Amino acid sequence: MFMGEYHHNLDSKGRLIIPAKFRDEIGEKMVFTRGMEGCIFGYPIEEWQKIEAKLAKLPLTKRSARKFTRLFYSGAMESEFDKQGRVNLTMTLKEHAALIKECVIVGVSNRIEIWSAERWNDFSEEANENYDDIAEDLDDIEL
Repeated sequence: MFMGEYHHNLDSKGRLIIPAKFRDEIGEKMVFTRGMEGCIFGYPIEEWQKIEAKLAKLPLTKRSARKFTRLFYSGAMESEFDKQGRVNLTMTLKEHAALIKECVIVGVSNRIEIWSAERWNDFSEEANENYDDIAEDLDDIEL
């Protein structure tokens, strides 16, 4: 399970270090793709395979399913970590997440998310202001 928030910068070659704590759970490689709200989702291979199985069940006749899977898969890339634990994300993904220098890597249960520091700060500030309301909307879950 992934949890926590880590701040790292893209290096001069556009590579991003993934925290060692996450790499220990991931293994040698993972899949990155477009995430929601302007971030990048990163999945261990086993989790990616579960998502692939779910997406394969979407009806081909439904336009929203076709659009989503096109974007989700076209932005996807499999990546191995270099010796320093860095990944080299594609320009498509970096543009999607507006990654320029400062990044935030967040653990979210079965995936990691990579955010630009600016977008993460905006999201986090808004979510924190509405935390109680957000929790209340999740009436199907008891904590």
